[in-house]
Amino acid sequence: MKCEKEPYEAVIGLEIHARLATNTKLFCGDYNRFGDTPNSLISEISLAHPGTLPFLNKKAVSFAVKMGIACHCDITDTTYFARKNYFYPDLPKGYQVTQHISPICKNGYVPIRIENEIKDIFLNRIHLEEDAGKSLHDLDDKFSCLDFNRAGTPLIEIVTEPVLHSAEEAYQFLSEIRRLVKWLDICDGNMEEGSLRCDANISIRPKGSKKLGVKVEVKNLNSLRFVKKAIQVEINRLIELAKKNQQIIQETRSYDATSNTTFPMRDKESADDYRYFPEPDLPPVKINEGFFSDLKKSMPELPSQKEKRYCNEYKLPLLDAERLCAEKQVACYFDEAVKYSTNYKALANLITGPLMQYLHEQKSDFSNPVLPANKLEEIVQLIDENKINFSIAASKLLPFLMTHQNEDVLVAATREGWLQINDTDELEKWIQMVLDRMPDKVKQYQQGKKGLIGLMMGEVKKISKGKADPVITIKLLEEKLTKSN
Repeated sequence: MKCEKEPYEAVIGLEIHARLATNTKLFCGDYNRFGDTPNSLISEISLAHPGTLPFLNKKAVSFAVKMGIACHCDITDTTYFARKNYFYPDLPKGYQVTQHISPICKNGYVPIRIENEIKDIFLNRIHLEEDAGKSLHDLDDKFSCLDFNRAGTPLIEIVTEPVLHSAEEAYQFLSEIRRLVKWLDICDGNMEEGSLRCDANISIRPKGSKKLGVKVEVKNLNSLRFVKKAIQVEINRLIELAKKNQQIIQETRSYDATSNTTFPMRDKESADDYRYFPEPDLPPVKINEGFFSDLKKSMPELPSQKEKRYCNEYKLPLLDAERLCAEKQVACYFDEAVKYSTNYKALANLITGPLMQYLHEQKSDFSNPVLPANKLEEIVQLIDENKINFSIAASKLLPFLMTHQNEDVLVAATREGWLQINDTDELEKWIQMVLDRMPDKVKQYQQGKKGLIGLMMGEVKKISKGKADPVITIKLLEEKLTKSN
């Protein structure tokens, strides 16, 4: 934990499981879907009937390699699967087929931003493996129920080195992994449905020490918020044990969100407990140069690359670039919008502000934004020409166009009375009304409180219902206040 008052430092490593968005499972043709009737997506192979043989899903391999490329990993040209032996009711084979000891991707790093600084989080590996089924304990009073639909679905496991030192760093790293898998279209990133799951290995040590402490694993954290909270709770618990000179036990724990506490599940297994040995029914996986080259060419521009380009090419502030690149669909919409307008800042403001808010309120997203990008350009043009202000564009015109796509933007703004008024006679009437209402503020302004002009401008906006041209209004206000002095 990064706190000067504490003599201890937290050391955290994450293991993140991402369910790959393939049509079928890792070693058979059963459909890979969430939410179907229990035990409806199974076969003799996924249930491990005697005499059945697995065959590898090529798409899953390509997804794993893509993630490795995005994370700057070394891609292993020859790897193999092994059997990881353990006995759970929802593990039909009695073992899991995994690349844990022969990963397809090694090393690598993922940059995250912490306190306005970039920190590279180094990876140990990314490997392929199959998922287990699911035990359900709340459907029957007397029995646990087993759903094997998930058994055999393809996962990649992203394993960091123990280089994270706070709950915030872990949160930012997991957020970036979630963004990457969604950006690459290899996983939907839905933590509530279990598409993305996180285990955190946590230990503490005296500040300045290089020796790792006793490790505790917190399992199956299923939301970004819970990851952050659970890790902080566990860091605090370990520090309290250390302060009392109590033994820290290597164990697996779970997080209770209701009480915001962790509790023990079992002693932590070691690698020897799993008795790994090569899977005899699957040949080695060989990544040839052509396969790798084709995947590399198919890689999209990554979010960090796009952020830098937006800052350099479009001169956008970093915060705008980050907001545009938070989701791939938002960035794609912006990329389409810049084909029609060069006022990049105005486009970014409309997209990350009112348009994003409108879609959120409608429980929609940028996969179906409704408003064509060229219509956004027409709104920006009206703003640039001072025919409409940003506030009216955001609160009136844009929502109107979302449900009236075929309307001409200028015609609609004119008909609805949203165009800015720059007629000086009309503006001077409104200004005089405001000055007559607040003679004390006028006097204070003339005595040196120049900031009050903003209050007066706000009153003019109210009277004009937002239609007063702000540039001309400010100029006229200053002239009237100076003359009456």
